[in-house]
Amino acid sequence: MFKNRYLYIFLHVIMWLGYTALPVLNAFQRDTSKPQVNPYTNPYYWAYVSLSSVFLFYLHSEYLFPKVYKQRPIRYFLYLISIISALLVGRFLARVYFVGNDINQTLFYVNGFIQYLYIFGISASYSFFTDYQKQQSTKRDNEHERLKSELSFLRSQISPHFMFNLLNSLVALNRKKSDLVEPVLLKMSDLLRYMLYEKDDKQITLDNEIKYLQNYIDLQKLRFGDYVDINFSVNTTEFSKNIEPMLLIPFVENAFKHGVGMIEKPIIRVELQTISNQLLFKVTNKFSNDTQEVKDGASGIGLTNVRRRLELLYPEQHSLKIEEKNNFYTTELKLNLRQIN
Repeated sequence: MFKNRYLYIFLHVIMWLGYTALPVLNAFQRDTSKPQVNPYTNPYYWAYVSLSSVFLFYLHSEYLFPKVYKQRPIRYFLYLISIISALLVGRFLARVYFVGNDINQTLFYVNGFIQYLYIFGISASYSFFTDYQKQQSTKRDNEHERLKSELSFLRSQISPHFMFNLLNSLVALNRKKSDLVEPVLLKMSDLLRYMLYEKDDKQITLDNEIKYLQNYIDLQKLRFGDYVDINFSVNTTEFSKNIEPMLLIPFVENAFKHGVGMIEKPIIRVELQTISNQLLFKVTNKFSNDTQEVKDGASGIGLTNVRRRLELLYPEQHSLKIEEKNNFYTTELKLNLRQIN
């Protein structure tokens, strides 16, 4: 903003220097053998014409257009006519006093009016353009704040939804394998620590997100044991790249939620790899069309949430493909990663 302000001043100075220098340069290019007097060779008259043009330009762009035109358009035109008329009278008096009275008054006023009308036209164009830019900037800021609030709300949904699933897992484990409750609680403490201290970060390293996924999958392995064939494979060297926290876990949660239960030999595969700056994340789980699942009120929050977060944070930088084929449900996410600064 600091640099833009000085660039703005510099461009205006250059514009006015060029505008005010043209009549003087034109005067020196005239045929000196002809007796016609060029009034712009008189520094006082030239100064009046130049300063009156500058005055009209900025009075219109900084006051008349933003303060009067938008509220009282009729008064705006009355003010404009009065100001131009006053400037023309002052211009005539300056010409008579500093240069001489050997002029055609009608032609003088017509030429002066056209010149001031030209300045008004430039000022009006400038005013409309800057006003449009301000409106667009305000619109962008408002949209940014709206999206920021929406993203904050989406992030706030993650914790209760995830806690709901974790507690369900703990209750189920306690009923079947009470001796595993303690190690599961330790795993849960790691997951909760991640949620509390890193969930609100704008970005985290891919390495931290992988560790979080590993802890969650390890917890599920403790819960299901050999009943579910679970495999998590990682193939990446891009551990320092950053990613939205808790962006990948909903896909894994969804696989465990719908890929176990009344399913013969359940299988869950989680694959994570990177190619250059692109993350490839694939989750596959077996499902059965023969079982009718009873959904609770929280069903669907995770995937709906992550879809919207992807739209907000990675527009045109991701692709999400979901496929059901041969009793396997596959979710495949491709995402452009960024470097942690």
